[in-house]
Amino acid sequence: MGGPDSMWWVGIPKPQRFALAYRSPTSPLDNRWDLWSHPGPQPQAVINLRGTTAKAESWLANFYAAMLPAAGELELGGGRKFAYHLADNPQAAVHAGWLLSLAFMADGIVHTVDSCYRRGTRDFLIMGHSQGGAVAFLLTSHLRNLQQQRKLPADLRLKTYCSAGPKPGNLYYAYDYARATHGGWAVNVVNPADWVPEVPLTVQTVHDFNPTNPFVGVAATLKKQPFPKNLVARHAFRQLDGPPRRAQRRYQRYLGRYVGKAVVKAVPGFRGPAFYPSSNYVPAGNTVALPADATYYAKYPNDPKQLFRHHFFQPYYYLAERLP
Repeated sequence: MGGPDSMWWVGIPKPQRFALAYRSPTSPLDNRWDLWSHPGPQPQAVINLRGTTAKAESWLANFYAAMLPAAGELELGGGRKFAYHLADNPQAAVHAGWLLSLAFMADGIVHTVDSCYRRGTRDFLIMGHSQGGAVAFLLTSHLRNLQQQRKLPADLRLKTYCSAGPKPGNLYYAYDYARATHGGWAVNVVNPADWVPEVPLTVQTVHDFNPTNPFVGVAATLKKQPFPKNLVARHAFRQLDGPPRRAQRRYQRYLGRYVGKAVVKAVPGFRGPAFYPSSNYVPAGNTVALPADATYYAKYPNDPKQLFRHHFFQPYYYLAERLP
């Protein structure tokens, strides 16, 4: 997110061991990915996903923030479809815009991974900053699922390094992602001063809990209380329960249906499954928090006029160099 391109790297050293091998065309939402390769006795490859650019289509991917089920199919227009299975839990859901971004890049990435594998590459790093990190979460889930389906080789090794990655889905997606990448195979590096990992906005309702929870029969329980305690208790519960549910419906209306109309203009023929009735976004994967202390803030002070001051590569690189 932010700036003309989240791959902006002025002042950042260029890779020493890896060389750019391929750069994809841009997709309808202005996404793009690069392949970087390192030959040698144990060749490695990096799939780097670009973050948000200055184009309106790129920001549409961010603002299309209703949730879609984590397994399903998207129609991309022109008879093209994208079938995906990013989590096994039927309650898992992910960000609609970033899922659509993945949909246009997935086939090309899978074909390239397969080609590299046939030439001897077994180790792949998946990387992305900001929006690129958000899509990297979903790409990781997609590729690992293809391995489970035996559509990609089982001995293909995937490790994911996101930076400034926002929240890609709900708690049940995060659970599945953690299970699939346990053992240190995925991290999200975060500058604690950066607001981007804190988005999308999150609304949790009682319906976001597991089916067995204390809220299931609360209305009936409160109704059985003696008068007038039952009236007071039911009113209090409605006051607590109603606002987040209304906020979630409005969230889905504006960042789902309303923004979705603009998405269809950018992607004619796009159709997806019905929105998942939740906006309970949570972080995914192992978080590596960089040391943003007083020394950092002296160099990069907060400034409301520079919203992305803490988000660009330069502050992230500065903090990463200070890690033990």
